[in-house]
Amino acid sequence: MSPRKPNMESTVYFGTDGWWHGRVTMGVKNDGSPDRRHRRAKTEPEIKRKVRELERLRDQGRAPTAGRKPTVAKWMETYLTDIASLKLKPRSLDDYWSKTRNDIIPGVGQHRIDKLQPEHLERMYRALLDAGHAPSHVVKVHRILSRALKIAHRRRIVAENVATLVDPPSVDETEANPFTKEEAKAFLEAAARRPTFMRWIVGVGMGFRQGETLGLRWSYVDLEAELFRPEWQLQRLTWRHGCSDAHACGGRLHRFDVCPPVCATHKGYKRGCPKPCPKTCTRHASACPQRKGGGLVFTRPKTKKSRNAVPIPPVFISLLDAHKARQEAMRAAAGELWQENDVVFSRPDGRPLDPRADYEEFKELLGEAGIDDRRLYDGSRHTAGTILNELGVDMPTIMEILRHTQISQTRRYVKGRSHLSKDAMRRMGEFFVPAPPAPEATPTETRTETADTRAARARRRRRIQ
Repeated sequence: MSPRKPNMESTVYFGTDGWWHGRVTMGVKNDGSPDRRHRRAKTEPEIKRKVRELERLRDQGRAPTAGRKPTVAKWMETYLTDIASLKLKPRSLDDYWSKTRNDIIPGVGQHRIDKLQPEHLERMYRALLDAGHAPSHVVKVHRILSRALKIAHRRRIVAENVATLVDPPSVDETEANPFTKEEAKAFLEAAARRPTFMRWIVGVGMGFRQGETLGLRWSYVDLEAELFRPEWQLQRLTWRHGCSDAHACGGRLHRFDVCPPVCATHKGYKRGCPKPCPKTCTRHASACPQRKGGGLVFTRPKTKKSRNAVPIPPVFISLLDAHKARQEAMRAAAGELWQENDVVFSRPDGRPLDPRADYEEFKELLGEAGIDDRRLYDGSRHTAGTILNELGVDMPTIMEILRHTQISQTRRYVKGRSHLSKDAMRRMGEFFVPAPPAPEATPTETRTETADTRAARARRRRRIQ
């Protein structure tokens, strides 16, 4: 009888099925039973190589856990539902879900997570770029997938995070295009003809983000101390199903066929016809009778620094008083229809301003002011930072006003102006190459006699001496 093999020693043998088999003891399972892993190969050198590789992972403490590995789609659902939701802000979590549903699952969702290869990710990124997505969009998809695989690797579900082996597309940083001083004044003159004038004064003149401006509440406005405290922001979040069967809940809204080339149903849609639903569609949560977590929601700013108080320019105080009086008049006119939200900028019935309508109004004001198209961020935070810099405010102070955590971030918000650069280089040139001295005045011959007498000239010489 052959002696018994020592503990943790692997077994290699040739089976009756014509394959070489390897059995590796990895430890114990959760229930206490031995965790024996199986490998199979056609040749003895190949099975020994597989066994040695599994033993190496075991000895390094990097062996994947036992059991059948989930698909990428299943793991992304687990990651977003149980892991990322504990850390991410609601708006960021919505963005993760959106890119997972629309890009990651259609691209690599059916691969088993332990069989995922770098080539699969590269082909998905190439397909996204060919479909017209910006490189920045593809980089966001890469980061989301990489974070999910990082957690899977940390929990030994996979032996390696293959996303670290892939280089995402290069992204050119979007250049800021803030208003000039003249454009900012023209924009505010156009906004002065609208009831939302104060909203644009705060956005452009103080550099508040859109969500922070629309989420301002009177409880956090101290007119006596002349301070705004942006403790909350207003965001639109995606609705989630509150029912037990999301697919059945949206049954009447499912569309599995592609729209015809000339579609009358979605003729008014700005983004065109919506994509057909997948066979296991769980969307249409906005129509769920038990929907939750969506619509216009007040959320905390992303960082603690974003909640720092911001001084109100003294000239704005009288405008805010007048704005508050107009809002009181609207409250009285609305009567019982008024919905109290304590917001500084509200609709006629007291509800907060809709971010979508606010964005459309910004585009309308650009046209009325004769300003070329640009992002809302350019017309608010970038404009405030750039004009503060032109007024001679130092970078640390601008960082405090814009509530950035790093001064490098503030520098990206401040754009230099060509006329300031030209003036600076003029002074630099005068420093290195001084201007030539002015020519001395040469005596000129006069044709008239001087009015001074000889005695007066003598007295003047005596005084000088």
